[in-house]
Amino acid sequence: MKTSRRDFLKLSNQALLGISAALGLGGLLRYLNYQPPAPPPQRYPAGNQKDFLPGDRLHLPEIPALLIHTPDGFIALSLVCPHLGCVVEEEGQEILCPCHGSRYSLTGDLLQGPSTQSLPRLPVEMDSQGNLFILKG
Repeated sequence: MKTSRRDFLKLSNQALLGISAALGLGGLLRYLNYQPPAPPPQRYPAGNQKDFLPGDRLHLPEIPALLIHTPDGFIALSLVCPHLGCVVEEEGQEILCPCHGSRYSLTGDLLQGPSTQSLPRLPVEMDSQGNLFILKG
């Protein structure tokens, strides 16, 4: 059976469209599934444990984080709102997001949305001399 010129062009056109669609879809999937490499953890010095009394808070704007000395030890809260990434501010006995009004307790627990998550905690390390470091990354 002999293929007519019209059938050949129609088949070629369909094949090229199919290949183009597959390549475009593959590129789109690769773009949407891109995972950037994780940045290496960074250590930020936060002072010596002897300099803090229970209840003391230290605001570290370069991270941004809040180091709190609790009766159980030290905790560090990220001051980046998990809702849209705004830097939250400590006001009185609460932490407030100036962008959308989310409210958090001084331990980072969510009090009022629109955020659906509490403030993330950052790891705190202490060396043998009692120097505190906050890890981020």
